Amino acid sequence: MASPSRRLQTKPVITCFKSVLLIYTFIFWITGVILLAVGIWGKVSLENYFSLLNEKATNVPFVLVGTGTVIILLGTFGCFATCRASAWMLKLYAMFLTLIFLVELVAAIVGFVFRHEIKNSFKNNYEKALKQYNSTGDYRSHAVDKIQSTLHCCGVTDYRDWTDTNYYSEKGFPKSCCKREDCTPQRDADKVNNEGCFIKVMTIIESEMGVVAGISFGVACFQLIGIFLAYCLSRAITNNQYEIV
Repeated sequence: MASPSRRLQTKPVITCFKSVLLIYTFIFWITGVILLAVGIWGKVSLENYFSLLNEKATNVPFVLVGTGTVIILLGTFGCFATCRASAWMLKLYAMFLTLIFLVELVAAIVGFVFRHEIKNSFKNNYEKALKQYNSTGDYRSHAVDKIQSTLHCCGVTDYRDWTDTNYYSEKGFPKSCCKREDCTPQRDADKVNNEGCFIKVMTIIESEMGVVAGISFGVACFQLIGIFLAYCLSRAITNNQYEIV
């Protein structure tokens, strides 16, 4: 049993830990909101690119949304645990932070190891989408049109990729290859964009995924601070039998 004088001496230390942990938890809660927003943005802005990768890649935005939601809930729990100065709740908070950190670390390593497969997967699926293209539009054809019209490109490596497709043999180049919105190029190569889409798409994906990876890495490292603070506060409360009256 700690003496009353010792408990009075350690009380300012515990109060300081609580204040810092509350500030951390609020910032952590904000990062959850940011991850949630990034996931929604990725679903809206990068959906065309994800649809030409594979079925698993389309789940990436949902993973970010789910992670952001969990962080928001966990941040709320951490704030409650800190205000209550409950040792067991703080230990549980630290345990959840550690678990999320490990999951994010494994996900980052897997993404780094298989990053080259993303390029190959996109190129193969894009070539397949060109061969199966139809103007009435399944989701892959719609994605091809969206990418070509937005990035002002045509084909995979260049516009000549279309000459090997059934669509070209019947109707010529698709309208999304046009340099101008009102043109109907048919087989006139002078009216279509000459650059291929692969390099442009890879540049965008790498830059956008770099933003996502940077934010995720920052959140993961930031969690180490929370784990340390929650553990220290929990230990201080336990060792000094501190209670809020």
